[in-house]
Order: sequence, then structure tokens, then C-alpha cells
Amino acid sequence: MKIQMRKHLVSAAFAGVILSGLGGCATTESNPNDPFESFNRAMLAVNDGIDVVVKPVAQGYDAAAPLPVKAGIGNFFGNLWDVLTAVNNLLQGKGGQGFSDIGRVLINSTIGIGGVFDVASEMGLEKHTEDFGQTMGVWGIDEGPFFMWPLIGPRTTRDTFGWAVDSYMDPVWHVDNIALRNSMVGVRYIDLRATLLQTDKVVEQAAIDRYIYIRDAYLQNRRSEIRDGADNVDCKMSRCY
Repeated sequence: MKIQMRKHLVSAAFAGVILSGLGGCATTESNPNDPFESFNRAMLAVNDGIDVVVKPVAQGYDAAAPLPVKAGIGNFFGNLWDVLTAVNNLLQGKGGQGFSDIGRVLINSTIGIGGVFDVASEMGLEKHTEDFGQTMGVWGIDEGPFFMWPLIGPRTTRDTFGWAVDSYMDPVWHVDNIALRNSMVGVRYIDLRATLLQTDKVVEQAAIDRYIYIRDAYLQNRRSEIRDGADNVDCKMSRCY
């Protein structure tokens, strides 16, 4: 996740893999938010080609690594993301959640030994997941056309910009030691890809048209995340989608 473009592309691969695996109710109808469907289908094929290499590595990691090791790795990187979540919750005006996220980082970084153990959750501090794309949605910024980017994966125009901001703020990219930073990027990439192995099967079995399934599931999921799962939310500019 140093050349700036390389950093952002590798970081986006994490999010792209996660979002590509999202399930949900999807249709086979044309979507007006997808005016570049031909380009996007070609980019999905590119990402599938990349995954031909990545997926077997993730499968080997998933089979070989003990569950406590995988949990510790996930907790460690989740603790780093809690920093971004705290910032975005505060920007969205959710002060209670933002300060709770700050508390999570402080507790897990100390008592949780650098975030390896999620002590904060056991203490009742709920984990949240927010990003700058969600923040802009709460502010009322339109999502714009849908894109399937190489490595980055599915994104609206708004979320593409949000991804760039989040990538720049990602603590992993501020590690000065190049070897350590690249190792962290690689481990995070493989660990997150491994968590989606079961989701792959769901998508393959449920989708009549896999591209449309991924696109519509992504759009529906993002709108739900911006509304925090609620049907109606009083957003900053009377828009929250």
C-alpha cells in the first residue's frame, strides 16, 4: 500500500479485492450509473488475470497459517485503519464514534501489544469502518459514474477520489524503512485476500452475470454504509447516497 503511484496502486488492491467480493441483492439490468460498462468489463478481466497469481498464494497462506496468527495480523492492520476511521467519523460529525475509535487505537496499541490483540472490543468499544468516500457521501457529494479500475477494483467517481485521500493517509505508507513497508504491504494484501476465499464461491454461485452482480452489490453496499444501514438519514446537504 517509494513511488507515490505504486504505493497507491498496491494499497488499492486491498480494497479492490474486498469490494469485489461483496455480496448483496443484484440485478441483471443496465445501470444508468455505469456509462462506461465496456471499459469496466475489460478491467474486471484484467483484475481476474492478476488474481490468477494472487489467489493461490492466499489459499496457501490460509491453509498454512494458524488461526491465532491470522487473527493477530488482521487485528494489527485493523488497528491502523481505526486511525482513518476515527478521522472520518469526526469529519462526518459523529463525535462519539470518532472518540471511541481514538480510544480503540490507544488501548489496542498499548494493552493490545501494537494492535495484535483487539482488547478494545472486549472492553465494549465497538469497531467501526469509515473512509473518505463515505465522508463525502455524508457531505452530500454525488457518487458519479461507476468504474472498475485495474488493481483498485470497483469504485464510484466519488469513492475513487476518497480512495486517493485514504491511501495518502494510510499509516503503512509512512513507514520509512522500505523493506519493512513493502513486507507490511505484502502481508496485508495476502491476509485480506485470504479472508475473501469463501466469498468468491458465493459470488460465483449467485451471479448470472458476475460483472453486474459485483457492480450492483458494490453500489448498494456503499449507499448502505453511507446511511449507516438506515433507510433515512439526515445528511449534511439533504443527500446521503
